[in-house]
Amino acid sequence: MSPFTPMSPFTPMSSIARPEIRPDAGPEPLDVPILVDGMTWREFKAAEQLLARPGVRLSFLNGVLEIRKMPGRKHETLKKRLAALVELYLMHLGVPFTPTGSMTLESEMGLVKREAGESYEIGLNRERPDLAIEVVISSGGIDKLAAYGQLKIPEVWFWNKGGLGVYELLNGKYEARDRSPLLPQLDLALLNDCMHVNSHVEALQMGSLSLSVEKN
Repeated sequence: MSPFTPMSPFTPMSSIARPEIRPDAGPEPLDVPILVDGMTWREFKAAEQLLARPGVRLSFLNGVLEIRKMPGRKHETLKKRLAALVELYLMHLGVPFTPTGSMTLESEMGLVKREAGESYEIGLNRERPDLAIEVVISSGGIDKLAAYGQLKIPEVWFWNKGGLGVYELLNGKYEARDRSPLLPQLDLALLNDCMHVNSHVEALQMGSLSLSVEKN
């Protein structure tokens, strides 16, 4: 199935795939989004005001409104683990970066609104995040890659229990990569291993030790 269909937000890299995710407290209930089709941007912004409430996340793409509950513990634990490892690596290299978290990304011209799980500006004086990271716990909803493409995010990562998928935006379309174009020296296999360690602290120590050995 193509990574650009709503039911398959990414295609994992087989070379770094692992059978299961361990750092969680058990499965979460399936998060099934509600989709409302045929909306204009103006109608979406009006609905956004009416539906703004704690525990609800809204996305929009090409006339389709997605209503989804906010992520739970499993999602947040994995997201923060991945973000901590990325930031550890960036600090080790001395790369200037700004973590922009789950900032709202939207474009009226592009008819799109999306909140990334985590996002980063790599370098200085950036107009938008260079990297968006998503942890995928459930399927369905709007086409995530299409949304990021219309937002012109240069690189997107998707993580699920099968591993990490890395995508680069080229000529308006995302192409799968086995290394990060933004962070070409980042060992994705090691990153994947760190994501499967039970202890968050041990995972960061594992990543830090590897960087220290590499530096020496």
